[in-house]
Amino acid sequence: MFNNNSRKLKLKVNESKSAVARPSERKFLGFSFTKDKEPKRRISNQAKKKFKDQVRKLTRRKRGVSIERMSEELASYLRGWVGYYGYCQTPTVLRDLDSWLRRRLRSVVWKKWKRGRTRYTELVKRGVRPDLAAQTAGSSHGLWRISQSPALGIALPNAYFSKLGLPSLQESMFV
Repeated sequence: MFNNNSRKLKLKVNESKSAVARPSERKFLGFSFTKDKEPKRRISNQAKKKFKDQVRKLTRRKRGVSIERMSEELASYLRGWVGYYGYCQTPTVLRDLDSWLRRRLRSVVWKKWKRGRTRYTELVKRGVRPDLAAQTAGSSHGLWRISQSPALGIALPNAYFSKLGLPSLQESMFV
């Protein structure tokens, strides 16, 4: 079927991208659709994976750049990404990606603080109770687990990242 049309129209058709199927079975330009009676536009799994890979690249802990510089680069990427994917009709996906992003940034900051004494000092300076700061700074848990701790939530709230210029994925949906 494609070969006949290819010769007639003098176009090369990519058969892996061209198909006739239900909307819920295909993805289109980074979006897929739910199986609901009235289908909703959602971000495809492949697009979410590419987003996370790009954020990981921009927030590598061994890059040697300040969190402010990292935030500038990340903000630029996020504005473009939200401009395209921000109008999906499944806000929980954006909320989950936003939460994952903030957790990733907290783990980066925690890694940059390096030593227990520095971690304790930074936590107390940012309003964490001394006993909670000591418990968190002395923890043997890994970066990813600590990034979800109450102490880091207090020391590095979402407002901190907003001040650095990072747009929120879930709030941008309504702008």
